[in-house]
Amino acid sequence: MDQITQLMDELGYRFKNTQLLQLALRHPSLGPNNNQRLEFLGDAVLQLAISQRLYTGHPELHEGTMTVMRQRLVCEQALADVARSIHLGQYLSMDHGSDATGVRKQSGPLSDAMEAVLAAVYLDGGFESAYGIVARLWPEKISLAEDSKSQLQEYEQAKGNPPPAYALIGEEGPDHARIFTVRVSTCDGFSAVGSGHTKKSAEQSSAANLLSSLQRELNK
Repeated sequence: MDQITQLMDELGYRFKNTQLLQLALRHPSLGPNNNQRLEFLGDAVLQLAISQRLYTGHPELHEGTMTVMRQRLVCEQALADVARSIHLGQYLSMDHGSDATGVRKQSGPLSDAMEAVLAAVYLDGGFESAYGIVARLWPEKISLAEDSKSQLQEYEQAKGNPPPAYALIGEEGPDHARIFTVRVSTCDGFSAVGSGHTKKSAEQSSAANLLSSLQRELNK
């Protein structure tokens, strides 16, 4: 089995024009005829596919939550993780120098190539084919509970705001059972308080409380 056929098996999609897939695998180190234009198109295809999936699959989610989830599902690390799940790195074409320095294992080039492959599928078989790839390979959704500080920061960035500010406003209890209280504030006047046995856990608690408060405001 040749490599192109093997990769199509990994993708679960058969190309009519395999030259599109070959172009998607060409790293910029090989010169002008590379995958960067496909990468540009693939970014838009992925954004739309993830947006449609969240919109149709999760009617309970409001716009702010969907924005945070989409950011997590289309970020470089998410793309690289998907690329690694189909062993995309081993199929990339690049010059000897890039190969020798481990480029095919790096998240950036893997992320770019994954976007390029999505664009190639889109051009070869249309949006529904590209959507099918996303539906098969991407995780169902990213839990909002896994890292409240990161989620809050992404939520604020999506609105064009700077990162939230955290301030320690209280400490109590003996050294072996210290309780810290932290207030988190956003530039547009929202704030919440949280407590924990470490400053970091108090920050996570305050961020989770603020996210819950913001979601209630949006749902009114």
